[in-house]
Amino acid sequence: MKQEQEKRVDIAPAVNGNGHRKLEAVVFDFDGTLAELRLDFSEMKRLLGILAHEYLGDPPVPPSVPALEWLETLEDGIRQTNAAAADEFRERAAQLIRDLEVEAARQGRLFPFTRTLLEELGRRAIKVAIITRNCEKAVRLVFPDMDRYCAALLARDHVPRVKPDPDHLLRALERIGSPPETAIIVGDHPLDIRTGKDAGVLTAGVSSGNVSRENLEKSGADWTAENCEELFRSLEKEGLL
Repeated sequence: MKQEQEKRVDIAPAVNGNGHRKLEAVVFDFDGTLAELRLDFSEMKRLLGILAHEYLGDPPVPPSVPALEWLETLEDGIRQTNAAAADEFRERAAQLIRDLEVEAARQGRLFPFTRTLLEELGRRAIKVAIITRNCEKAVRLVFPDMDRYCAALLARDHVPRVKPDPDHLLRALERIGSPPETAIIVGDHPLDIRTGKDAGVLTAGVSSGNVSRENLEKSGADWTAENCEELFRSLEKEGLL
């Protein structure tokens, strides 16, 4: 007697009127997005230049690239003549950056809407993760009860390559068990938008950091807003939540 095979029923994912899938996960940047941006990156690069001058013949001029990328360039320049000195510089520079991050965090705070917004996402069964180029210690100083609201934190300490490398974002999505097509990344810098685009994830820019809404739009963000609170009101109206 043949056994009756159970028929498989494929249920199409919910979509809104614009053809976007309902969001199942949100990956946030931290500084400037969920918390006030206190870190002075110009000062960080100035101090890195002073430190690098001890190892290089001429004092380096801080470029327009971010501090972490410039650190790699400085290390490579020192390594061309002295590998041991490059290792020492790398260690000292990393400690300098951590000290600056932690000091800024001691003066930092979350935006007033952050906990309420994350709690609401949780009630809607939307998974939340945070990715940041900052160190974990600094993030947790500002947001000590983070684990109550977020399924995962991937700081600089936790990944081999930080954003804008899409691996940083994809690792976070893997950690919380969400595919890229169901997620959005929210950040205050074009680096966040680039990260999302390269990972195949929807992107949103908020001008609550140091970058204007106009420049976030120019970077190709799918949505822009003044802050996360305004952004998620718009996403709700569009049926993505």
